[in-house]
Amino acid sequence: MTKYFDGTMMDLESKVAAKLSDYRFQHVLRVRDYARKLAIANGVDVEQAEVAALVHDYAKERSNSEFLTLIRVKNLDPDLANWGNYIWHGVVGAEIIHDELNIQDNDILNAVREHTTGAAEGMTKLSQVIFMADYLELGRNFSGVDAARRITDESLTAGVRYQIVHTVLHLVKKETAIYPKSITTYNYWINQK
Repeated sequence: MTKYFDGTMMDLESKVAAKLSDYRFQHVLRVRDYARKLAIANGVDVEQAEVAALVHDYAKERSNSEFLTLIRVKNLDPDLANWGNYIWHGVVGAEIIHDELNIQDNDILNAVREHTTGAAEGMTKLSQVIFMADYLELGRNFSGVDAARRITDESLTAGVRYQIVHTVLHLVKKETAIYPKSITTYNYWINQK
C-alpha cells in the first residue's frame, strides 16, 4: 500500500494504463523513472513523486467534451474553456484524478495541475520535480534536451527556469497564444538562480 493511493503502486500503474494508449503509458513510466531520480537528488518524498508522475497524464486522452463538462460542473475558471487539452489534462485532470483514483494529497494534485504551466512562488519541490521529469524523460530528444538535463542535475531551480524560458520562446516563435499562468511562471522564474 502507498501513503498516497488506496492500493499498491502496481495497482496504480494498472489503473493508469487502462486509461491511456501504450505510447502515452510508456511516456508516463519514463516520467516516473526520471521523477524518482530528481526526487532523490532534491530531497523530495520518492513515493509521492512516483505517484504524481504516474498520474500526471491520466486525463491526457479524454475527450474535449468531458473536459468542458467538468469545467462547468466543478465551477472551475470559465476561461479554461478557451484553452485545450495541453492545459486541460493538467488543470482539469487533477479533478479527474481526485474523483476517479481517490488521490487526496494536495501536493500531488497541484503537481499535476502545474506540470505543463509551472507556477510562480507557490511551486513546491514536488511540482518542480514533475515539471522537469515530464520535460526531460529519456524519450525526449528535442534540441537542447542534453543541456537541460545537465542544468537540472546541477540545480532544480535552474532547470525550471531553463524550461519555462525555452517553452515561452518556443510558443512565441510559433505565434500561438500563451496560457496566462505560463506567463506568470515565466515572470517569477526568470529572476531565480
